[in-house]
Amino acid sequence: MKTARFALLVRSVLVAAVSLGPLLQPAVLQAQAAVPPQAPRYGAELEGFEYPHPVQQFRFESQQQELHMAYLDLAPSAKANGHVVVLLHGKNFCAASWVATTGALRGAGYRVLAPDQVGFCKSSKPRGYQYSFQQLAENTERLLASLKLGKVILLGHSMGGMLATRYALTYPDRVEQLVLVNPIGLEDWKAKGVPYQSVDSWYKSELLTTAERIQSYQRATYYAGSWKPEYDVWVQMLAGMYRGPGKELVAWSSALTYDMIYTQPVVYELEQLRMPVLLLIGKKDNTAIGKNLAPEAVRKTLGNYAQLAPEAAKRIPHCTLVSWDELGHAPQLQDPARFHQALLQGLAR
Repeated sequence: MKTARFALLVRSVLVAAVSLGPLLQPAVLQAQAAVPPQAPRYGAELEGFEYPHPVQQFRFESQQQELHMAYLDLAPSAKANGHVVVLLHGKNFCAASWVATTGALRGAGYRVLAPDQVGFCKSSKPRGYQYSFQQLAENTERLLASLKLGKVILLGHSMGGMLATRYALTYPDRVEQLVLVNPIGLEDWKAKGVPYQSVDSWYKSELLTTAERIQSYQRATYYAGSWKPEYDVWVQMLAGMYRGPGKELVAWSSALTYDMIYTQPVVYELEQLRMPVLLLIGKKDNTAIGKNLAPEAVRKTLGNYAQLAPEAAKRIPHCTLVSWDELGHAPQLQDPARFHQALLQGLAR
């Protein structure tokens, strides 16, 4: 029933060009007034957007605050193989975005845990929080400990790849295998010449987020210039939060986490990963945080995953690299069948 309702949501959401900032310029106000009534508006914690499975909450104290992490905990749909896969979402993704991957893994006998990190999606968005990959790794570890889990397979996509790497470096005895799907952070953008942008600047930029801008970026980066109607739901999942009553908090949380990503590279520690690593890469990916701020000569050198992936694979002691020439930043969404075949084969090895 839940899956059917989620499929209905995917079919029904519409892409809308909507300005989302609480700015006072007439053009922005006019754009806000033009929001069609069918364009979804979600709360700051993604209230109103239904996940494909029941959402649970892990409540804990962090940095002198009572917080909660939303998560999906899904039993195998086939004979259990005794392994647990923890899915770590990217910057512009949520636990719900893993719907196809959770299905493939459960069908192969895996228990699947998919949390929303603090600052994202259905989890707490504290106004004041010192975001770090170390802190998010600790939050994730506390969740796993509360569920009395032993060793897990850790799978991180995009920003989740940076977090998965940090977790694996911090808690190596917890991780039996690490899977990185188009992880960002395979290069240090600051060291390569991307100028620093303050949190306030990120915030002003995030307030201008619209469904049109989201779709344009995702088309070019996530899907290598292509588009399918089933991608629309992920555009609306994000855009709906920027239309809702908590859009300022959503933009502020996004700004804080962009600063975390830019200032906390993990690329220098890849040699320290001791567990088996599976690197799954769409080579058309061109993601690089702050790339638009860099001089043109620098910009051209950034986000070259066709080069970054094999360089990273050589530095990781026990790494298997699988790549696809024509896929972009989100191969699990762009070509689910081929991606999940490679994933399950890699896990079996």
